[in-house]
Amino acid sequence: MNRPVTDAERPARYRDLFALTEYRAVFAASALSWIGDYLCKAAVTLLVFDRTGSALASATAFGLGYLPWLTFGPVLAAMAERFPARSVMVCCDLIRAALIALVALPGMPVPVLLGLLFVSGMLAPPFEAARSAQLPQILTGDRYALGLAFNNSVFNLAQVAGYAAGGLIGSYSSHLALAVNAGTFLGSALLLRLWVRLRAATLAAAHRTGLWRETRQGYAVVFSDPLMRAIALICFGVAAFVVVPEGLAVSWAAEIDAGTGTAQGLIMAANPLGVAIGGLLLTRLLAPGLRTRLIRPLAVLAPLTLVPALLDPPLAVVLLSVCASGVAMSLLMPAAQALFNSVLPHQFRTRAFGAMAAGLQIAQGAAILATGALSERFPTSLVIGAWCAGGVLLMAFLTIRPLLTPAADPMAE
Repeated sequence: MNRPVTDAERPARYRDLFALTEYRAVFAASALSWIGDYLCKAAVTLLVFDRTGSALASATAFGLGYLPWLTFGPVLAAMAERFPARSVMVCCDLIRAALIALVALPGMPVPVLLGLLFVSGMLAPPFEAARSAQLPQILTGDRYALGLAFNNSVFNLAQVAGYAAGGLIGSYSSHLALAVNAGTFLGSALLLRLWVRLRAATLAAAHRTGLWRETRQGYAVVFSDPLMRAIALICFGVAAFVVVPEGLAVSWAAEIDAGTGTAQGLIMAANPLGVAIGGLLLTRLLAPGLRTRLIRPLAVLAPLTLVPALLDPPLAVVLLSVCASGVAMSLLMPAAQALFNSVLPHQFRTRAFGAMAAGLQIAQGAAILATGALSERFPTSLVIGAWCAGGVLLMAFLTIRPLLTPAADPMAE
């Protein structure tokens, strides 16, 4: 006789997520912010290039989104722990709306425009850290893992939609596109203020020790625990390999010679499409325990899907490989984050999520810079294939040994 499936073993359903008013508000606010962010990137690159005629200035405007995580982002994420998560998110949205509205003003000097964008980008780390820390308080059990997967899928779809909208509206008026971006931040702030409960700050005033020390504590709590350290290294490593096709899409498309502009867009869209497919379909069908056990093989599979680049394949094979890497990521990241959250002390939640977000941004940025430099001397397909072959070896090394004692390793159960 078959044993009945318990609630803990049964995968959560999408209706379990959207039955919660708070999740609906956070999800809608996040989607607005994501679309606005990528709309802004597309519009700003068009605006700066139109104003300066410089590809370097346009690329600099695009790359400003990574810079906050490489500078003061972790400290600002730690600061967010001192205040209620809802208050942090609403304030960040309102300030970003005001800054982007200034950027949208006609005649704004380019150096001032770039400065305003940088300051606006500095508000992303505290916003994302507060949102990540609040989500486990809204979604419990397997709803948290499903919510992460769904958010990741929509994030990637929002990336495509934001770029498309930014290009479409920006081709008519970059200033109008930026004004729309400011409006998305106002909409996000309104949703959060009206429908998300105000919770106390996770770091009480009595426990504050100074921002620099608190920032270091966020990294220490992640890297001093064997399981959290292993999850962090797996996530950083996989991100550093899977992101490379997006960063080298232009040169890879030129090598394939399949119509550079079209091929570039397809390569850049393939990974988000894979993430959306995996997040919306496969995560929902897999039981929680199985998703946890799949973390190890998926960590190896994600870079392995891109190793065929060594053979200089045609565009169709390239797109399948990049899409498959996105599917692997869509299953790996939510499962890893859910396991990470299950052992993370509550009082370090915001700082730890800030450390993880910073690590992911740094890993991706460093990988794009390294492979970009290599592709100056070697064929891009060779660089990507060899880079990811090295990734397979690295991820195999990180995952083949027990992360904890065998009896306590949840990935081996």
